[in-house]
Order: sequence, then structure tokens, then C-alpha cells
Amino acid sequence: MIRDEHRSGQTQTARAAMTLRDMIIDGRLRPGERYTETQLAEMLEMSRTPIRAALQRMTDEGLLTAQTGGGYFIRQLSRDEIAETIELRGMIEGMCARLLAERGIAAVALAELVDLLGEFDLLLGDDDFGCAHLPAYERLNARFHDALVAATGSALLAQEVARANARPFASASALVGMYESDRAARRHLLIGQDHHRAVVDAIRDRQGARAEAIMREHGRLSLRNLTRAVDSSQLLDRIRGAALIRQSDEETG
Repeated sequence: MIRDEHRSGQTQTARAAMTLRDMIIDGRLRPGERYTETQLAEMLEMSRTPIRAALQRMTDEGLLTAQTGGGYFIRQLSRDEIAETIELRGMIEGMCARLLAERGIAAVALAELVDLLGEFDLLLGDDDFGCAHLPAYERLNARFHDALVAATGSALLAQEVARANARPFASASALVGMYESDRAARRHLLIGQDHHRAVVDAIRDRQGARAEAIMREHGRLSLRNLTRAVDSSQLLDRIRGAALIRQSDEETG
């Protein structure tokens, strides 16, 4: 009974944290404004206990700042902070790829990755591929990255990747949806697909160092998109949660 209650509490906390993140990213909760546990519990129609735990989790992730007088402020994030979280996610995924290459990957897990490569090829090979197809690409991309991590069978690595992905703009697909044109989108995503194929080949060929390096380089595609977005107000407007990105060190957020 105690274990079930503990599990239920964890589920409520996770649900509260997910909902609050979505509200922040969507702009329903705004940077610089103060929010209290009571206020947020009423908004989400939940008790204060899971809200309190969720707020603490999000504070640890760097998204919120706790105020000495009570309440929380939503932080704006600098380009360097976001870049560090993207690099961190790439490092962990790189470790996953290296371990799969060195220890070997189950045939079923390898077959799943190969099947996903085929789905990427079909999507990107469509002559009409353009920005309208980006949501489908994002879903497929998330499946590939999730499958890569799951193939390790490591609960610790899965937990750390999930923690990195929870940070704003750090997940593999967070910065996919901003391109100047259909042509630019397809060109960039084909590079990503080359990385996907190369890392699967490296894992299959038991090339640990190469597999790790490819995944870390793959993560840097997100860094390239971050730089482009911050330097272009037109592209920045296409990112969910753009208001969370601090444009310069002078902005306090």
C-alpha cells in the first residue's frame, strides 16, 4: 500500500511538472512573473503536494527561481545555458551509442533502428517534402533517439537522457521546426539522417569511439539551429517558448 501511494505521488508530480512546462513553453505562464504553489495548484486543480515537488524539480532543472519571500519566477535562459544542455544531451547519447557498440546490441533493437532509418528515407525522399512535414519528422526523430537509449537497457542512462530532454530546447527535436524554406529544411535534415545511418553502422560494426563521436556531432546540429534562431527574429518566432530565450547578457529575465 505504501509503495502504491509513493508511486501515485510520483505520477502526480510528473504530471504536474509536464503540465507546468507546457504552460511555460506555450506562454500561459510568463517569464518574470511571480507564481505561488497555491495559485498553480488552483490552475491545475491539484493538491499542493505534487505541485510543490514539481516546482522543486523544475527549479533544479534551472527553469524556475525560488524567491526568499515565497513563490517562483520563471527564468529566461541564455544562449550558453541552452547550448550546455544540448551538449550534455549529446554526450549522454554518445555514451549510449559507444556502449551499444562495445557491448553489442540485441538483434531486435538493431532491427528497430534500421526500420526507423527506412522510415526517415521514405519521409525525406518525398518530392513534396517541406516544412509542413516537420511535425512528422519530429515524431520519427524522437522515436529514433528513444530507441537508441532504450537499446542500452540502462535505467540510469534513460533517466539522465529524460532529465536532459526535460530542459527547454534540449531535446533532439526541440529546434527542428525553424527553416527559411522547404529546401533549407530538407537539406539540413538530410545531414541528420546521414548521422543516424552512420551511428547505426558504427554500432553494428562495434566501433565505439566512432559511434560516440557521431552522436555528439549530431547533437551539434541543434546548436547550429539555436545560433540561427537567436540571430534571426523571424526564425526565433517559430520556436515554441521563444520568450524563454534571453537575447543578451544584459537582459535579466
